[in-house]
Amino acid sequence: MPTAASLVAAICLAILGYVLSDLIRPLMPEGTDFGLFNYVNALIGACVGWVVMGKRAGRGLVNAINNGLTGTAVLFIWGLGVHSAYEMFRLAMRNRYDGAMEALTAIFIIASEFGLMIATVPVIGTAVVGGTLTGILTDEAKKRWR
Repeated sequence: MPTAASLVAAICLAILGYVLSDLIRPLMPEGTDFGLFNYVNALIGACVGWVVMGKRAGRGLVNAINNGLTGTAVLFIWGLGVHSAYEMFRLAMRNRYDGAMEALTAIFIIASEFGLMIATVPVIGTAVVGGTLTGILTDEAKKRWR
């Protein structure tokens, strides 16, 4: 059900996903073609905010912070999953894998490599602060607009 809290969470996590994308770009190998990287992460953030965070809002400050951090963690997991699956598909089209199981296993290997690349203090710090603010703003939206 559409609520103001869901809308605020979607907007805030979309912005956070876009900002984090800009922080992640310099960490990737030189010559990487990013294409719609920022927009895909913003869309993932909007979906996560709407589905995950919106319905869990309105339970107090501590739960709001937990909700924001949970939403941010889900944003990271889904972002890693989507971009790892895309990278696997790109490599599969170049016949890098012998079979389907090897290609599916590669998604997790690629995700772990991407996760290690982006695990830096600026990215994690921005994610924690942004997730906390997102949770608090979502909780305030739930209180103001019922």
